[in-house]
Amino acid sequence: MLTSVRTRSWALPALAGVAAAASALGVAEVVAAFVGPSSSPVTAVSGAIVDRIPRSLEQFGVQTLGHWDKPVLTVIILVVLAGIAVAAGILARRRVAFGLLVFVAFAVIGVLATASRPDSTTMAVWPTVVGAGVGMAVLSLLVPRALAVEDSVRAAEPADVGGAAGSASAAATTPAAVRAGAPVAPPPLPTLGGGAGSRRSFLYLAAGTTAAAAVVGGGGRLIGRWRGVSEERAAITLPKPADPAPPLPAGAKLDAEGVSPLFTPNSDFYRVDTAFVLPQVNPKNYKLRIHGRVAREMEFTYQDLLDRPLVERDVTLTCVSNDVGGDLVGNARWLGVRLKDLLDEVEPDPDADQLVGRSADGWTCGTPTAACRDGRDALIAVGMNGEPLPVAHGFPVRMVVPGLYGYVSATKWLVDLELSRFSDFDAYWVPRGWAQQAPIKVASRIDTPRAGAKVSDTVTVAGVAWAQHVGIAKVELKVDDGPWQQATLAAQDSIDTWRQWRWDWKPSGSGDHVISVRATNADGVTQPEQYEPPAPDGSQGWHSVDVTVR
Repeated sequence: MLTSVRTRSWALPALAGVAAAASALGVAEVVAAFVGPSSSPVTAVSGAIVDRIPRSLEQFGVQTLGHWDKPVLTVIILVVLAGIAVAAGILARRRVAFGLLVFVAFAVIGVLATASRPDSTTMAVWPTVVGAGVGMAVLSLLVPRALAVEDSVRAAEPADVGGAAGSASAAATTPAAVRAGAPVAPPPLPTLGGGAGSRRSFLYLAAGTTAAAAVVGGGGRLIGRWRGVSEERAAITLPKPADPAPPLPAGAKLDAEGVSPLFTPNSDFYRVDTAFVLPQVNPKNYKLRIHGRVAREMEFTYQDLLDRPLVERDVTLTCVSNDVGGDLVGNARWLGVRLKDLLDEVEPDPDADQLVGRSADGWTCGTPTAACRDGRDALIAVGMNGEPLPVAHGFPVRMVVPGLYGYVSATKWLVDLELSRFSDFDAYWVPRGWAQQAPIKVASRIDTPRAGAKVSDTVTVAGVAWAQHVGIAKVELKVDDGPWQQATLAAQDSIDTWRQWRWDWKPSGSGDHVISVRATNADGVTQPEQYEPPAPDGSQGWHSVDVTVR
């Protein structure tokens, strides 16, 4: 019995398309584990999307999703790919080649995305190519089987005895009709109890293929992690600093429940970067090159850096995407080499006003050369809070420059420093609308009580304030339109770190109230009331929380 393409169900071919796409991605992940994690087609396409999305959408993702922005984008891409896979399977109902062309088109997109990555190599396209080949093979095998199952299901249905359709069907299978070239339906596959059983067998096959592909892909990711640098990092014992951080002054930590700790644990430290897969830089092979507008180029291994006199300093870092009251800010104790010392050795040209830092994944940031040589504790950091840098925060080497937002100062997975000029080169975020130079603005945040809290009796209002490389001089709070009242400040660790503060408020009567905070830095600059968004050079405005007094 011949079944028209139009009357065949699209469900089984669509499922075949999904199974084929899953097979392609699963195999690609395994190959990428050996070629390099950034060569994964999903990772490469995700990175290409981030490089091209509008600034407003990028800002929305960072502020709304925080460190979940990359996983969410990956899920969206997988959902879109699943939809395309369904379309490929449906197109293959008429001719398998149509479905294969869809896989070819997206293989080309994957290859172009992979080749466009800054850290791409000649081998980087192989995960996409091999994965696409496997996916096309699976599609070629499953779609004809899906169509045969549909035909066998219809063949098992009761015929319309004496009807024209039955007569036509019978005529089409006669020897004379076959000799005349009439199309003949493929013989039905063996079934488990009829057409329904045959369909069920295909569902098991397609679902099993998809599940196996998911396991293979997950295994590829695990292999990639196993081939990472966790063991090398764990084997490192950092030298003691030649210049340790000054002892914390008495009262540097306030006793207030809910306030951010003076030092942010590494596991809680914010992470904002463009890396969908963390670069795995082996310290045994590490080299830092300093070149460009210099009298002499120099290169340093990881051990070279460890062998130099190390400096330990407390520095608060802030992301320019941090909105008023946001949590993209953290304080840590860093260990590293003074950047000024390295620059003095290479002797930058007088007109080299920009230091371009490059990450192992090709990301760039431009730092004012003057800020690296003016006496502030700008570091080529190797340690964070008493341990080697976590991989997520730049292991083995990163930059830390107090007083500047991270996108112009804090290159992670640092492998290259080039002395240049701002007029000659725009770093990664500048063409995307962010300011070329971005000193940190004075800011403060209420950590407790949280917005919407119900309070009573005396309320401890507490939080942190920061103005890196200038220092915080005063923090004030007010309730509704009342007068500003000064908070108690913790002792200052250094001008490069945030300061905790607290204020005990005794409400008079019940009802809804708004608590606002503002800070003043050591230069006498006070936070303005007028709100400014993070783009293009950092947010401003008072942080406020609504509370209800019971």
